[in-house]
Amino acid sequence: MTQETKYTEDNIRSLDWKEHIRMRPGMYIGKLGDGSSADDGIYILVKEVLDNSIDEYVMGAGKTIEISIQGSKVTVRDFGRGIPLGKVVDVVSKMNTGGKYDSKAFKKSVGLNGVGTKAVNALSDFFRVESTRDGKSASAEFSQGNLISQDFLEETSRRKGTKVSFIPDEAIFKKYKFRNEYVSKMLKYYVYLNPGLTIIFNGEKYFSENGLKDLLEDNNNLDDMLYPIIHLKGEDIEVAITHSKTQYSEEYYSFVNGQHTTQGGTHQAAFREVIVKTIRDFYGKAFEASDVRKSIISAIAIKVMEPIFESQTKTKLGSTEMGGKLPTVRTYISDFLKTKLDNFLHRNSDVADFLLKKIVQAERERKELSGIRKLAKDRAKKANLHNKKLRDCRVHLGDIKHENYLESTLFITEGDSASGSITKSRNVNTQAVFSLKGKPLNSYGLSKKIVYENEEFNLLQAALNIEDGLEELRYNNIVIATDADVDGMHIRLLLITFFLQFFPELIKDGHLYILDTPLFRVRDKKETIYCYSEEERRAAVEKLRGKAEITRFKGLGEISPNEFVHFIGDDIRLDPVMLDKEMSIEQMLEFYMGKNTPDRQKFIIKNLVVELDVIEEA
Repeated sequence: MTQETKYTEDNIRSLDWKEHIRMRPGMYIGKLGDGSSADDGIYILVKEVLDNSIDEYVMGAGKTIEISIQGSKVTVRDFGRGIPLGKVVDVVSKMNTGGKYDSKAFKKSVGLNGVGTKAVNALSDFFRVESTRDGKSASAEFSQGNLISQDFLEETSRRKGTKVSFIPDEAIFKKYKFRNEYVSKMLKYYVYLNPGLTIIFNGEKYFSENGLKDLLEDNNNLDDMLYPIIHLKGEDIEVAITHSKTQYSEEYYSFVNGQHTTQGGTHQAAFREVIVKTIRDFYGKAFEASDVRKSIISAIAIKVMEPIFESQTKTKLGSTEMGGKLPTVRTYISDFLKTKLDNFLHRNSDVADFLLKKIVQAERERKELSGIRKLAKDRAKKANLHNKKLRDCRVHLGDIKHENYLESTLFITEGDSASGSITKSRNVNTQAVFSLKGKPLNSYGLSKKIVYENEEFNLLQAALNIEDGLEELRYNNIVIATDADVDGMHIRLLLITFFLQFFPELIKDGHLYILDTPLFRVRDKKETIYCYSEEERRAAVEKLRGKAEITRFKGLGEISPNEFVHFIGDDIRLDPVMLDKEMSIEQMLEFYMGKNTPDRQKFIIKNLVVELDVIEEA
């Protein structure tokens, strides 16, 4: 018989606020990460502090916010009303304490639960808050949520407002590094949603005059837009709409009270439905929804009283009501578009003509592909039943978005040995593996038809569930895992070409990465060091005083599962695939995958030959 586990009063524990946050950080900030992904915890910490400053601006207090990130230290300074001086300690260290509970002080705020800055405080090795108002200031300093020092009311000539500085705790966020590209993107969204607000980040100014119109223009190539952006504004709603000439899938940017809802929610779902109905009514034709929305690029922002989000990180709206005496979210969006979009199309017949031609073209292409798509779907279902091309993870049992969705990862790798090593060492709860069969096809210049006709592309599309857009994307992180040799580099390029050609929003939204694996293992009898570059190898040899065994990993398949677990576990290194702001997607594809040009030859010589020399030398 098994021994019965004792369950007594001694098993019951009460955690104070900071202990609970540090023990269960995912409940408060989503995933941890190391800064290689835009939704990693260190950026959520920045956002939580910044949200309070944004709320001050929304309430008409302070038009400028200053942010600096120097190494691991973050400082956010606003010129709002300042925290009431007697409550400086309480608002950053007592749960369920804050001004957001008083709707008179904060009407349409993002931070509602009095949790944000407490989480930042608890998860930071250093945290300092200072408030200035009425010619006086008060400040407090913490470490891991523990109060270290406190300065009471002092006379000051400084401008009113709040200043918060913090350093994320390395005990929680392992080997993290801030990437300014992610912070910059976050700040741009804030100024798009708050025209008139100025944010200064490390000396660089961010400002928007035209809101969501600026967002679409900055994130897309103007030459690829079928017609000028339709920009419509109401009291608590703003939308921007256009269609791409070349893009196949739908692309949405959605926001609630200034929060970027990356996973959509009730407002985005309502917008997708209503725009179809409005356009059907305008033309008096029962178009297929997919034909209306094909190639759409749009943004919607709404303001809701006391919004309900599906998690503390506020990436998906759950509210169905606008609040107060206003109608439901769906009705509000419907009434707005029915009036504003319908009026716009009546007044701009050239845009209406472009849109109609686009819908008719989409309908024709859909019918041409219908037979192929049906066969492709049948093949994908059959393949999933009879082969091991996709080894799924438990997050997706039942095909629903799990609470650990942000950590869900699909590794795309080539060859049985490499996929076998990853499969044996992965976290089966959140990590899946898709095995390629040799090099994928170069899809540059090909039509969407090839996605259905090519078995590899068809099965990959089915595994990701992205045929109809990213709304039901099954994995938050898509990681290309190939050998660090010429063939491996070529496979990476072919896969990136596939995503750029048919699903560029995957890259725009920050879902695509390259797995960084070590080139060398340097070890002696006491210590093993994995090295990701020639410089790291030299440093390891020097550390072990030259008496070390050096192994050069020539392929992922050579790394045993026992070792691989380190490289895709807590110490995983991911390089995000980002778009070059200076080049359109078409220009990038032409440069890398088009006919050979002197410019590309120079690029290869400059960027690859040096690396290959290092490999040969080793």
